[in-house]
Amino acid sequence: MAESRTSSRFAVVGGGVAGLVVARRLAASGAAMTLFEASDRLGGTVARHEVGGLALDAGAESFAVRGGVVAALLAELGLADDIVAPTPGPAWLQPVTGEAVPLPATALLGIPSDPLAADVVRVVGRAAAERAVERDALPVHAVPPTLGALVRERFGDEVLDRLVAPVVHGVHSQHPDDVPVARAHPGLADAVASAGSLGAAVAQLRAAAPPGSAVAGLRGGVNRIVPALAEDLARRGGDIRLSTPVDDIATLDGIVVVAAPSLAAPGAPGRRIDLVTLVVEQDELDAAPRGTGLLVAAGAPVGARALTHATAKWAWLRDAAAGRHVLRLSYDATPADPVAAALADAETLLGVPLPVVVDAAHVSWVRPAAAVPPAGITVVGETVAGSGLAGLIAHAERTASELLTR
Repeated sequence: MAESRTSSRFAVVGGGVAGLVVARRLAASGAAMTLFEASDRLGGTVARHEVGGLALDAGAESFAVRGGVVAALLAELGLADDIVAPTPGPAWLQPVTGEAVPLPATALLGIPSDPLAADVVRVVGRAAAERAVERDALPVHAVPPTLGALVRERFGDEVLDRLVAPVVHGVHSQHPDDVPVARAHPGLADAVASAGSLGAAVAQLRAAAPPGSAVAGLRGGVNRIVPALAEDLARRGGDIRLSTPVDDIATLDGIVVVAAPSLAAPGAPGRRIDLVTLVVEQDELDAAPRGTGLLVAAGAPVGARALTHATAKWAWLRDAAAGRHVLRLSYDATPADPVAAALADAETLLGVPLPVVVDAAHVSWVRPAAAVPPAGITVVGETVAGSGLAGLIAHAERTASELLTR
């Protein structure tokens, strides 16, 4: 991105990734920049922890490659050579009943292009698949605003609940009813309107998508982006102030950008997410019996909503783990004993006993609720951009550009 020169003064409140990105871009323009972070560390939910002697992501461990926004930023930070693709292969789904199955191959966020495909019928049942085809044959009059409403209207409740909801929850940490269609996929609404059906729209978008994985990671962990951003911001003259809460932005000098959810959406309830990481020894996991991990349908006999077999997903981590296995399980409701619950759930989902636990860690964070920014206040971060590094970074970059062109 081209960098103009400005003599403006800016203050960014909140040192998560979005705050760091917008602060760095503004500082690169020559502006006087001060970033205030209430806690004693930067990065927000993009964090690092050590489990079993391994440096691991304590939050996001991948990013969407669509649009190339994250890759472009990593290249600017000198990390392009460390971008890695996950191990090829399908994710799996744990249905409400029965054994886990691979997710349908021709789907977008779990939305199938052909409801009658064998791998879709295996999840939703023949009757539900046939009803979905019938519904999707009806004319498209208008595209509903949320992904849940769209799938329910075109494919029915069974496809939404049994297939799409677990996938969307795994990607966005929200039910499809709470995810706008435009956020789920920016081209989906237009594709449905032009193709005349949801199934045809999914087929169209998949055909247009570039080959390869939809996500990527960073060798050593996605958390490496945080110190890289902070170091570059400081090099460009940015003033970073940790353990400095801001209660009233009116007290700050210059143009203020709010990246702190507590100020962007005061009083709005967020969603607590718990992550339990297990480092285990079990040779039966060498074969990756559930691929790189599973998403879990609501009502399944486990408390976890997803499991990632991290050493099966990332080659760099498999090498670092030296024969051990790293499992990440996420929860919407905090278990009474998180590690014990995660161990029991992992055994159920993977279908193998886990008698040797080398180490375990439990972390939790609150994912901010979506909010409409107060008039006259510039906001970046999850309250306005949703979850996912690609969306956060793209929105922060656009916001910086808009501020610099005013």
